[in-house]
Amino acid sequence: MADVTIYGAGIFGLSIGWSCVTRGVKVRIIEKSGIGFGSSGSLVGALSPHTPDNWNTKKQFQFESLMMSKKYWTNVEYKSGRSTGFLSLGRLQSIQDQRQMALANERVEGAKTRWEGNAVWSIVDGCKFGEWKPLSKTGLYIYDNLSASITPSATLFALAEAIIKSGSEIIIGDAAEQGKVLYATGYEDLKKISRGLSQPMGSGVKGQALIVGYDASDLPQLSVNGIHVVPHQDGTVAIGSTNEKFFVDANTNDFLLDDLYQKAIINVPILKPARIISRWAGVRPSARKRLPILGKHPLHKEAYIANGGFKIGFSLAPKIAEIMADYILYDIDNIPRTFKV
Repeated sequence: MADVTIYGAGIFGLSIGWSCVTRGVKVRIIEKSGIGFGSSGSLVGALSPHTPDNWNTKKQFQFESLMMSKKYWTNVEYKSGRSTGFLSLGRLQSIQDQRQMALANERVEGAKTRWEGNAVWSIVDGCKFGEWKPLSKTGLYIYDNLSASITPSATLFALAEAIIKSGSEIIIGDAAEQGKVLYATGYEDLKKISRGLSQPMGSGVKGQALIVGYDASDLPQLSVNGIHVVPHQDGTVAIGSTNEKFFVDANTNDFLLDDLYQKAIINVPILKPARIISRWAGVRPSARKRLPILGKHPLHKEAYIANGGFKIGFSLAPKIAEIMADYILYDIDNIPRTFKV
């Protein structure tokens, strides 16, 4: 008999399930399609902080979650016997003009305060990175050592294996609810909530990304002109992603991904010879004000919800998992007020 039933085997559902399991209870995860079938099946896996200025609850929450990441994913790897692909190698961002330079300098000081001495945001030249850097009109870059990365599919299957090895279950298809209930079902649930409350609570934003064969697994991720280039532990590099509020087919790749790829190889020329290995498209749940939705479910009054990870679900997952497990199991409420419905 399960103590908690979770709908959805994406990053929120699986990580909350794992955090419940570590507290000594059994969970039943019900997934209609497959592990990581929705937005969590994306390819990029960047665990990157927001800029250390204009500080707010979301930025603080994400910072604390990123600080938890190494220990959290190491524990998952130990229990599952599988790699999550976790790398902690920082991020290099190009500085293109004097306006960006001024902002970068301000953020150097902001990081000293906001990141509490645990990480740095610095301005560097790109010499030590050789050809592994994006084009920069100033020749200068922002480097932060807080950014990390993860391989999304590997992480999801490591979580699933850890949960199963601990005596809990993941069911693909339909099954009966047992115990307390959590919904972590992404943008489809956001649509249902919006209809049920007769007010917009969020929507789906399509994203497209791709993987190329290039081994940069000992080098930082790159960010330039809105493009993210993220090395993975398996000797590949992810490039992402598009942001499409309006789309026809959620799972089809099209010219927007082709455009993204062309921009990537123009800005990071060393990747031009790399072979494209795979492409991905999916819809990410974007809740109102791009804040996650946590707490009691607004339509299922006896149930709970974790939704709205959008593009930072993996970076938020460790902290969300821990506070939601405490909330569901012990009624300990450490959920930020702005994250509640």
